[in-house]
Amino acid sequence: MPDLAERLADVDARIAAAMRASGRARGEVTRIVVTKFHPPELVAELHALGVRDVGENRQQELSAKRDALGGLEGLRWHFIGQAQTNKARAVRSSADAVHSVDRVRIADALHAADPTGAPLDVLVQVNLTSDAGRGGAPTDQVETLAAHIAESCPSLRLRGVMAVAPLDEEPAAAFERLAAASLALRAVVPAATWISAGMTGDFVEAISAGATHLRIGSAITGPRPDRG
Repeated sequence: MPDLAERLADVDARIAAAMRASGRARGEVTRIVVTKFHPPELVAELHALGVRDVGENRQQELSAKRDALGGLEGLRWHFIGQAQTNKARAVRSSADAVHSVDRVRIADALHAADPTGAPLDVLVQVNLTSDAGRGGAPTDQVETLAAHIAESCPSLRLRGVMAVAPLDEEPAAAFERLAAASLALRAVVPAATWISAGMTGDFVEAISAGATHLRIGSAITGPRPDRG
């Protein structure tokens, strides 16, 4: 199996090719390496290879890894998992950006965790399905949630939208709906231009749809360790 440096270089080459094919510059997209279940040592290796943006799905892992690796210069931590109000304080103390704000209560809890602190970058997570049980705000509620964050949560800096493409349809069609949600959100907060979309299996389609932040895990990190 290729080593970490080779896998990172391969993904970066594929990102660059997709950006060229879409008529976009490579600098228009940020590659976030998702290190779920991998040890802090892997994050340190990634940092040595030039990675500066990493993502975590679980608050416990986020907090533990940031505590262990706080001395790594320039490393930015993205929380991309489902946010919970009872863990808002812990998430806020460890994350530089939270991609999964999908309801008013989460926004309020993150703001209340440090109302006078440095601004926290947040994104509205959008549900691209008709299943209300999935994470994310319904597309018709994106503007309302954005307005609440902008007006009632001054310690949060709204950056844009995030979504996961459904498994039962072509990702390109789903990402078109996310691009529409981004336009709706920017009608409320014009500067909120981030679109967090695209993972190992669909980042090429996400780039074509205008993604600015890609969340790529196993294609770079390799298989997740056995937790058992």
